[in-house]
Amino acid sequence: MLMAAGTAAAAFSLGLPARGEERKSVRIGYIVSKTGVNAPGAGTTSIPNYELWAADVKAAGGLAMPDGSRLPLEIIAYDDRSQTEEVVRGIERLARHDKVDFILPPWGTGFNLAIAPLMDRFGYPQLIGTSFVPHRIDAISKWKRTFWFLGTADDYMGAFTKVISTAGKGVTNNKAAIISVADGFGIELVEEARKKLEAAGVEIVMDKSYPIGTQDFSALLNEASGSGADIFMALSYPPDTFAITKQARLTGYNPKVFYTGVGTSFPIYSDINEGQVEGVMSLGGIDNSRPEMQAYVERHEKLIGAPPDYWASSLIYTSLQILEQAIARRGLDRDAVTEEIATGSFETIVGAVKLTGNRMSDLWLLGQWQHGTFVGIAPSERQGARTPLLPKPAWA
Repeated sequence: MLMAAGTAAAAFSLGLPARGEERKSVRIGYIVSKTGVNAPGAGTTSIPNYELWAADVKAAGGLAMPDGSRLPLEIIAYDDRSQTEEVVRGIERLARHDKVDFILPPWGTGFNLAIAPLMDRFGYPQLIGTSFVPHRIDAISKWKRTFWFLGTADDYMGAFTKVISTAGKGVTNNKAAIISVADGFGIELVEEARKKLEAAGVEIVMDKSYPIGTQDFSALLNEASGSGADIFMALSYPPDTFAITKQARLTGYNPKVFYTGVGTSFPIYSDINEGQVEGVMSLGGIDNSRPEMQAYVERHEKLIGAPPDYWASSLIYTSLQILEQAIARRGLDRDAVTEEIATGSFETIVGAVKLTGNRMSDLWLLGQWQHGTFVGIAPSERQGARTPLLPKPAWA
């Protein structure tokens, strides 16, 4: 790995020859949170899958081109240090100075929204696997090169509310306590949670936000416990999720529904909590019955040393497979590749994918830890869906 000038920047080559007049490689760039508050999320979902995909392409002899030839990848990566100004500067550097062929997205809702105008201006397709489609703006019409792989906050909160209203009927007292991180992800989810829960007759007796970077949640958890609500939701980022769960266990706070945000589907979530995660709910899930998914998990564990998470990881890798297949069909013309992503059909680890209106729609929306595995429980009609476990068992 060659250390480059700039803020915590690094560039590395996968055994590449020098660039000459003729095309010798395909330059792929990204800036992602290697350090700072976003590092746990990026280090679990984005970075491992970028590295795995690069290794898989290298093993295949390079990226396939329309003429049947293959070109090796040249990866240029920077650390945004979990700061918005750094991610914006990084995108400009990748486009203007490094002149990369394609740019992979950063981690998180806020950062992807921050760079969308730049990606559109520079002509790069933006394949977003760590952000909801924002509901406040018509992002897809505004930035036609954005492609969204996580769905909408409305989808996830709708699935949660449906399970609470059906499987949870008669189990809870129809009262909810909600805490949410005051950042794009938390804001999107809590607004939809309010609408869906209230429409379903669930009374929200506590609704508090907290600033990003919060570590002590004892006061909020005490308030939630004192509210008498049977339903607890923490619309949280990974460090928050880990701390909230640990502090809830230590204080014996055990509502009948315990739902936490990003990080719950990480395999390390169970380790951090000494396996005491039975019944905890969150976003996402995977179908591990597919041979392609099993092979992906095996390669991930072998290269990274840990399994992928049970939500965004497989969708990020899916987005990279789509990019790879679009390049194989249309070459390195970014306009042509963008059109192919928008209109083409692709074979991926999650099955056949065809985006509709720049969105992936066939998704796991609600998962739960059951018997040591984070499984998909909604949509209930989807193949492989498990029966929700309610009420949540007591912490051991």
